[in-house]
Amino acid sequence: MKIGIIGAGNIGGNLTRRLTALGHEVSVANSRGPESLKALVEETGATAVTAAEAAKGAQVVVVTVPLKNVPALPSGLLDGAAEGVAVIDTGNYYPQQRDGRIDAIEDGGLTESRWTEQHLGHRVVKAFNGTYAQDLLERPRPAGDPERLAVPVASDDEAAKRVVRALIDELGFDTVDAGGIDDSWRQQPGTPVYGLREGVAAVTRALAEASPERPAAHRA
Repeated sequence: MKIGIIGAGNIGGNLTRRLTALGHEVSVANSRGPESLKALVEETGATAVTAAEAAKGAQVVVVTVPLKNVPALPSGLLDGAAEGVAVIDTGNYYPQQRDGRIDAIEDGGLTESRWTEQHLGHRVVKAFNGTYAQDLLERPRPAGDPERLAVPVASDDEAAKRVVRALIDELGFDTVDAGGIDDSWRQQPGTPVYGLREGVAAVTRALAEASPERPAAHRA
């Protein structure tokens, strides 16, 4: 598939490494411009582009930038993407550590990914937000392996969710359907599933045990 990755930090960089190794055509962008991605491009064979170009023709677009930077992404970011593009949102809201207060999340009751959707103007698939970046390189396992980790996946777009779940399976991880974007609070920071390195049964249980009240450490 043609995949665009916006953000080349730990998650974006390691997804670039894995997806190119699997034979996908990957374009990667960051806030500092294509020249800053020279080492990653030489390592992986991905194509460095600007953020405005990352989604061009892409069947999957991964948005993996700090939440506070989402409003600064180019307008019309997804205009040139393939029809039915699946947009993966890996973001998390860290008001005290990084992002500052976002009123629509704090007061308006929006889930983090619903807020991101509103800025992108496109439905998203929330995935990898609680995944350790190094696990993408070190923990893939074949289907049926008892040590295979599971990733919760939430979206209102069922077709896009199927595409993303198949891609995660290809990467060597199981998935658990975590419902729609209004349910995606169950996998936000501070919930039992966030950062959980377990299989399908434990991830399913952790999603069910989540409380809708945002922990104090994750409120502004």
